Amino acid sequence: MTYSTLRLCSGRAAYEAVPYPRLSLDLGRVRRQLELEGVPVTDARVMLIARFEREVTIARDGRLLIKSTDATEADRLFARVRRLVEANVVPTRDS
Repeated sequence: MTYSTLRLCSGRAAYEAVPYPRLSLDLGRVRRQLELEGVPVTDARVMLIARFEREVTIARDGRLLIKSTDATEADRLFARVRRLVEANVVPTRDS
């Protein structure tokens, strides 16, 4: 699995990372792991909204949206969340 470069969104208020190929995540497991780490999470069924120092949205297909305009902060949060994402990919027939 490879993520595209973390890039500033068109609205310039967040950074986005898109996996290639798209993933299928077990969002329930990701939510439980975040909560075990003390991270408050809102489960919106098709995505999770995790409240680190900045809000991070985790989509079922592996897309990440990090609400920060600071590239260093976004990189740090991306590395932390990516670890959880990679541990919770649901195998598909193509895998």
